[in-house]
Amino acid sequence: MKKRKLGLALSVVLAAGTLLGACGNKEEDTKGKSGDGEKDNFKVAMVTDIGGIDDKSFNQSSWEGLQAFGKENGLKEGPDGFTYLQSKSDADYTTNLQKLARQDFNLVFGIGYALAESLTEVADSKKDTNFAIVDSVVEKDNVASVNFKEDQGSFLVGVIAGLSTKSNKIGFVGGVDGELINKFEAGFIAGVKTVNKTADVNVQYAASFGDAAKGQAIANSMYGSGIDIIYHAAGGTGNGVFSAAKELKKKDPESNVWVIGVDRDQVEEGKVTVDGKDYNVTLTSMVKRVDVAVQDLSKQALEGKFPGGKIIQYGIEENAIMVSDSKDNVSSEALKAVDEYTAKIKSGDQKVPSTRAELKEMGF
Repeated sequence: MKKRKLGLALSVVLAAGTLLGACGNKEEDTKGKSGDGEKDNFKVAMVTDIGGIDDKSFNQSSWEGLQAFGKENGLKEGPDGFTYLQSKSDADYTTNLQKLARQDFNLVFGIGYALAESLTEVADSKKDTNFAIVDSVVEKDNVASVNFKEDQGSFLVGVIAGLSTKSNKIGFVGGVDGELINKFEAGFIAGVKTVNKTADVNVQYAASFGDAAKGQAIANSMYGSGIDIIYHAAGGTGNGVFSAAKELKKKDPESNVWVIGVDRDQVEEGKVTVDGKDYNVTLTSMVKRVDVAVQDLSKQALEGKFPGGKIIQYGIEENAIMVSDSKDNVSSEALKAVDEYTAKIKSGDQKVPSTRAELKEMGF
């Protein structure tokens, strides 16, 4: 099947009024297909990866988007409205997707590329159910593939890191080494090196998105080597990076240790109190609006406009990739540079690599 890319204009607030005007053929049985514009008949659900619903990152953002959609459209949380199933291991993916399809949900999201194989299998056997895969591509007529330009946002927080480091030593902690997280890595290193060619970026992977202890161990080693800023793209594993930074801050409030969050604004994860004084180790975050994408796609499905078989790209241009609003710890110089490079990326004047090969071609 030929891949088709669809650019979507997004807004954080999806107008409920547009849903009321949605129309469909009520005589046709649309249950499990693309929705018929009737809120009472529409059900949507999601399956998490092993990071879980409270990973303070990717899965949590997705669930927040589904909750916002449900609230906006008067749906109840549960089997007759909107819900989620949490996967504790890879073995749960197929089972959870099948369970939701059997319960006649109109749209079922697979959150994360790790679910792609299972979703492909289930989509083949449940052709009357619409599915959406996030961060991967599944070429099926009843599957929409939702992807993001994480390299763009990673480049921008790399600019901040490159202009903020005092030691000229910066760290990157990834979850599982692969094509997706390599986009974060390549974009970040390019951003750092574009504004600070002498900075060194140490890259390590934890081989998991759900191992906070491993994330903390890697971060402790990095901070111990003189690294002062760590950008994580590791889901729940990244919680350990925050733990490491906060523990160091408790031992020495003057220590210069920072974390750059991912997927959602992680300023709350950086809060720490020492001797009655409040600190925050979150420098900034690369925000990936999975919540907005989930809302947007659910809205389309409800209106009978589900983009089955299409690849949907969300980036800076669609206001789905950005630097977080929490910038109190970022210098005015770095903020000005972010604005400049955002404009350059939009205009095409700034190349952003999405692979290690492209990063090498740029001379980094």
